[in-house]
Amino acid sequence: MGRKSNFIVLALLVIVILVCGTEYQVLESTGTIDKGDTAWMIVATALVFLMTPGLAFFYGGMVNKKSIISTMLQSFVALGVISVLWVVFGFSLAFGDSFYGIIGDPRTFFCFKDVMASPNPDFAETIPFLLFALFQLKFAIITPALITGSFAERIRFRSYILFMVLFSVVIYSPLAHMTWHPDGLLRNWGVLDFAGGTVVHMSAGLAALAGAIYLGKRKERIERPANIPYVILGTGLLWFGWFGFNAGSALGANADAVIAFSNTNIASATSMITWLFFDRFYNRKMSSLGACIGAIVGLVAITPAAGFVSLGQSVFIGFVAAIVSNIAIQLNKRSQIDDTLDVFPSHGVGGIVGMLLTGVLAKDVGLIYGETQTFWYHLLALVIVAVFTFFGSWILFKIVDIMIPLRVRPDQEERGLDLSQHGENVE
Repeated sequence: MGRKSNFIVLALLVIVILVCGTEYQVLESTGTIDKGDTAWMIVATALVFLMTPGLAFFYGGMVNKKSIISTMLQSFVALGVISVLWVVFGFSLAFGDSFYGIIGDPRTFFCFKDVMASPNPDFAETIPFLLFALFQLKFAIITPALITGSFAERIRFRSYILFMVLFSVVIYSPLAHMTWHPDGLLRNWGVLDFAGGTVVHMSAGLAALAGAIYLGKRKERIERPANIPYVILGTGLLWFGWFGFNAGSALGANADAVIAFSNTNIASATSMITWLFFDRFYNRKMSSLGACIGAIVGLVAITPAAGFVSLGQSVFIGFVAAIVSNIAIQLNKRSQIDDTLDVFPSHGVGGIVGMLLTGVLAKDVGLIYGETQTFWYHLLALVIVAVFTFFGSWILFKIVDIMIPLRVRPDQEERGLDLSQHGENVE
């Protein structure tokens, strides 16, 4: 069965290469391109790319020593799998011609057909459409990678790859379409998501929760990070890359990018400090691990609001997110749910806090300005996204489990995923 499935995958890859080799084309530029915007967006795209290796270090440092390589590879391999999927039809599903505001037509940009070097005014007026597609690719890459922290140390690698493909097609692409496409359902409701609080972090967090519940607890639930310096390095790379994640979502070198850049930094800084002192308030150590998690939670929470709030409001968002996520992590540790690296309390809860506070604080349309419509639509979107992502991911885990068993054997888990899945280990 294993060799047969591997052969099928290789055959499919060959077919994709043959088809896209003839279909792939980037037409010459015919529109007006702003060189400053284009230069910034190339840099922003590279920054967001860097976040996935950063996540690999962040997660890899927090797991048991026997599963460092496996955990890091689960993030890193998304760079390859999702890149190919995105070119073939993933981008079309997210940004192709709309079907009822829910999903794109996979034929619209199949194999990047008509993805031109000139701007597409429906998406970004001053940069090449190809650059826009590549920028969005980096978001599609990191989202399934974020999920991996919830089931670290116990998932079969091949099963994870299959889940990642299905998640990107069935969950991520519809959410991206509904939120960011000009004809998207949530966007037309007025739901605000500047850089992916809903599309990336809420979806990853809720899928992570489904995965942790479905796979069950580890044989040994040991909370002993293997390499704290890896965690600190990963946090630094994520923070650095997040400037491209949020400020790049302005899609140009403009005032919105500067606002998003500054809000990103101060929200993360506030969340880090709040986390440390909140831990100390409860007589817990002011740890480097806590500082890193706090910084990431602040980055998650400011993401949907980055271009819509003031600097002072971003401080408030970072403060609230740190306290709420800290409490959520403590509750998670006492529960029967083994979310290995607290993905849901960090990314899921952080994304929810950011989404709701965006509806409260967003300039001119937020609740504090006397407007209620945006906030109520954010609440409705929260319910829809939560139900769709959690139960949709649960079904995908079940489908994958039927095709290829999701969980490694007990003896493989005991040896560690590095040796049992990859034949490698950290000395």
